[in-house]
Amino acid sequence: MKKAAIIGAGVGGIATAIRLAKKGYDVSVFESNSYPGGKLSQLKSDKFRFDAGPSLFTMPELVDELFLLSGKNPTDFFSYQRLDETCRYFFDDGTVLNGFSDPTNFAKEASSKTSVKSKDVLKHLKQSKFIYDSTAFLFLRKSLHKCKSYLSLKVLWAFIKLPFLHIFSSMNAVNTKALKDDKMVQLFNRFATYNGSDPFKAPGILNIIPHLEFNKGAYFPDNGMYSISSSLYDLALSMGVSFHFDSKVDEIIVEGSSAQGVSINSQLFTADLVVCNIDVHFVYQHLLPKIKKPKRILQQERSSSALIYYWGVNGEFPDLDLHNIFFSSNYEKEFEYLSNKNKIYQDPTVYVNITAKKNKSDAPEKHENWFVMINVPSNENQDWEKLIAEARVNIIRKLNKVLKVDLESLIVFEEILEPRTIESKTGSYKGSLYGTASNNKMSAFFRHPNFSSDISNLYFCGGSVHPGGGIPLALSSAKIVADLIKQVK
Repeated sequence: MKKAAIIGAGVGGIATAIRLAKKGYDVSVFESNSYPGGKLSQLKSDKFRFDAGPSLFTMPELVDELFLLSGKNPTDFFSYQRLDETCRYFFDDGTVLNGFSDPTNFAKEASSKTSVKSKDVLKHLKQSKFIYDSTAFLFLRKSLHKCKSYLSLKVLWAFIKLPFLHIFSSMNAVNTKALKDDKMVQLFNRFATYNGSDPFKAPGILNIIPHLEFNKGAYFPDNGMYSISSSLYDLALSMGVSFHFDSKVDEIIVEGSSAQGVSINSQLFTADLVVCNIDVHFVYQHLLPKIKKPKRILQQERSSSALIYYWGVNGEFPDLDLHNIFFSSNYEKEFEYLSNKNKIYQDPTVYVNITAKKNKSDAPEKHENWFVMINVPSNENQDWEKLIAEARVNIIRKLNKVLKVDLESLIVFEEILEPRTIESKTGSYKGSLYGTASNNKMSAFFRHPNFSSDISNLYFCGGSVHPGGGIPLALSSAKIVADLIKQVK
């Protein structure tokens, strides 16, 4: 039986393992951590459980597809519910806007709380759907680096539509023109942060993202976000995939111009193909020491990172009766600070996720588990101890003002994740959450391909390569890689 070695047990690596096992490969996954999931992991204390990574689940059909592909019933492994309200938005002037997932309800809510008209919100979401329908079949499902991907009338028609996809305008410019309301512009600008980009630089084509949340729907797994990783891990095990934890790969073995396996603690594991599910920057810097480095790829602008406080809170907050909350700020000033690597904005936009609202077992009775995040730059050797302390003061001040509480006195547990530990735990270069930023209008084409053009039998999946970061894109990258690899005869 032919062997496949996968480096990294993130969601993209696990999904690739499932697809290759289905193709007839003997698959082994090597993970430096002691657990699967990569960024989609969890943090547990004696009393609290936190989803450590992404807090929103879209395109669940990509997870279901893996179970169906394997001849399994998805609900035997994994279940989820569509959210009636995706997020709640708190603005500094006291406005609270319910982010209903139904587009019509959301448009009505927006028009009642801001100056925007319902029809303009619906029109904007319709435009988001148009972008998705015009591009998803190519950008999310095919390699952009294979000529055959472009050989169809559908692709030609997509390129004819380019002038209408806002690729030459920034997200902010497009949102400002369409919505004409500061709060709503900020709300839609925040979707740039879903892939670590700056809405004042990123092209308007990224307005594809709201379509996934509003038109296609946002969901939450019944057992928390980590159950996505754990259920796919269980599925992979049931298909015979072998996982090797605490097994950091030292080198990809290349003979001639072909990948032949991996080396771990001086032990050679031979394989017919190798798939990398770690940041492509580290692959070239550490795992391919004898191979010429692709300078253009390695020098690209990195995406933003995150500073996350995991707080166990003594108390229950009925105003925050859903798990995703957004406390707004002045986005333009905030992104100016993100460009200045050594400062933290004093009035940051704060994202709070409380899974105990859905899963009571994630916190003790009359307590909540708060995942509190702000956007920060990637690691450039800043004085993070100073910045983390400053940010904590600023965040608590902001939440105290909005919620009318003394939050500091209610925090009974704290853990922190920041760019340096994101890098060490997930292998994301400089702690950037999404690999390279998407601030360039051609960024989709500039991402590293899902295969090596110089080394045969070497492939790449995950957030640092095409099509990008986030759960749906990581799962899409796994399918693209599997489609590039032949079935075992």
